[in-house]
Amino acid sequence: MTDNVSHSLVTADWLKDNLENPKVRVFEVSVDPGVYEKAHIPGAVNLDWHVDLVDTVNRDIASREKLQAQLRKAGVEEDTTVVIYGDHNNWFAAWGAWVLDVYGFGERVKLLDGGRKLWEARGLALTDELPSFKASSIELPERDNSLRARLANVLDVVEGRIEGKLIDIRSPDEYLGKIFAPEGVKELSIRAGHIPGAENVPWATIVNEDGTYKPLDEIRRIYADKGVDGSRPVITYCRIGERSSHSWFALKRLLGYEVRNYDGSWTEYGNAVGVPVTNESGTVWLGK
Repeated sequence: MTDNVSHSLVTADWLKDNLENPKVRVFEVSVDPGVYEKAHIPGAVNLDWHVDLVDTVNRDIASREKLQAQLRKAGVEEDTTVVIYGDHNNWFAAWGAWVLDVYGFGERVKLLDGGRKLWEARGLALTDELPSFKASSIELPERDNSLRARLANVLDVVEGRIEGKLIDIRSPDEYLGKIFAPEGVKELSIRAGHIPGAENVPWATIVNEDGTYKPLDEIRRIYADKGVDGSRPVITYCRIGERSSHSWFALKRLLGYEVRNYDGSWTEYGNAVGVPVTNESGTVWLGK
């Protein structure tokens, strides 16, 4: 567990002690089907990443009205602390925290440090009972677009119109263009490599074996070694935006840097027409 990050992270012990706290609402954001239904943290509400946190027609995050309806149903009030956790190293949980932050939650939304992996490893309580809460009437603000990068914002950095640092959090093989995507993954780009000028800081370099974030000083040093020290705006990206949410959370919420998450990520950039890529391996897509 990182040193002080009570403003952004909660420990498993803290959550265990606050499961009955009416001012706390817990959400699970997992990506594997059936994980929540099989068993979840008592009182946790399911937010389906595939449906509840995205626009299922346009490639976009959930609309204000859609997310607001989910939060109202879960009884989230203006003063509710929201804790999010999930499977797959909290990647999609971090996406959920990022989306809520875009809609004004700020420090009222926190991650369970270590996510579902740590909770299960410690043998803490799980249930298949579905919670029910009195609906609220919470009103969300409009989006804070300063937390989100679009393709045009990325190109502004690439082409030198604005100062900034790009952080590619994918594996070294993805970054170097040796592979188009991890084995078995279907979200593909027809080009391999990375955005020109991006530094490679794989998401796993900033977490411990148990899935918790490393101490703040260590995280700060890891990024500083790549020239990222908070002096310039940062844009994080991965393949579809979920792993980069995890690194965005560390840079923005733990270190306090000015950071945007590029949720279009490599599947948008690597498929875009007329944009430059760096492919050190020279890999060519053969349609297979």
